[in-house]
Amino acid sequence: MNSTARAEAFCRRFGLTLPILLAPMAGASAPTLSAAVGRAGGMGALGALLMQPQEIRDWVRDVRAESPGIFQLNLWIPDPAPKRDAEREGKVRAFLSAWGPEVPTSAGDAVPPDFSAQCEALLEARPTAISSVMGLFPPDYVKRVKAAGIAWFAVVSTVDEAKQAEAAGADVIIAQGMEAGGHRAAFHAETAERDLVGLFSLIPAVVDAVKVPVVATGGIADGRGVAAALTLGASAVQIGTAFLRCPEAKIHPAWADAIGRTLPEQTQLSRVFSGRAGRSVATAYVRAATGGNAPQPAPYPVQRGLTAPMRGEAGRQNDIERMQAWAGQSAALSTTAPAGEVTRRIWTEARGLLGT
Repeated sequence: MNSTARAEAFCRRFGLTLPILLAPMAGASAPTLSAAVGRAGGMGALGALLMQPQEIRDWVRDVRAESPGIFQLNLWIPDPAPKRDAEREGKVRAFLSAWGPEVPTSAGDAVPPDFSAQCEALLEARPTAISSVMGLFPPDYVKRVKAAGIAWFAVVSTVDEAKQAEAAGADVIIAQGMEAGGHRAAFHAETAERDLVGLFSLIPAVVDAVKVPVVATGGIADGRGVAAALTLGASAVQIGTAFLRCPEAKIHPAWADAIGRTLPEQTQLSRVFSGRAGRSVATAYVRAATGGNAPQPAPYPVQRGLTAPMRGEAGRQNDIERMQAWAGQSAALSTTAPAGEVTRRIWTEARGLLGT
């Protein structure tokens, strides 16, 4: 099956008119953005990591009211409870005091919403797909998802993870290259910074290793990237950073402006915001916090709690140098055009390159 036929088959299966999926970005999943991508023929997405069940329900209601309602709902698979280290956390708090308000000793106690309750909310919503990242859903939950007629999309960062996901019953594999903005999809936190595979090496390797459709994500921001991914065997692409400057994304203006001027080498992978490896703009804080004299970050979600005061103040003061400004390596290819226009333009460019 050639690249165009694969893409068309994927679109037919999931009710799309073009093979472009919005990436589920926790904290940057405005309903307006998914609705716009959906109206253009692509698939919307919600990164539900930080949301309570009612917030998930509200998001679903809003997107369905303004679009065809084709979207994926994504959750992180929780890590084991982090090992707390009061001495390390004290060093991180002291370091952060130079970058924002004093960090309370209780800041590291913050925990994400209840995973089980979130899983139930996802099932209740009956989306097109439920997607996992940082691991695999438990077998019993996978059975319930499939019994409800919902597809399971599993995000992976290596060939071995792709094989595990297929064996566990994933309907679609989303292969994330190291170029991607935001958190790495690695199943194990300790390997996220070691097993760094570029997307265009990862795609054909995963395609050859599994029988289910593969979606490519990470560093794709225009038609050239889409055409290359499909040529290498992907059935569709998933795009995140390239949509963040669209008006429908509604992210902080300082973050959006920074994305537009960030070259590939001006992004950096680090654990200094959340404790989990993620790619962001290499701001002054990121450079300092990864320097030789900086303390080692606490594990997720402790580090996220510790950096919350700094991140909050940075937003209020429009200070990009302290913001959690996630960005993929193709950030500078993004534009401020409406999301629907971006979606259609990227696919038109790709089709021209593919000769269809």
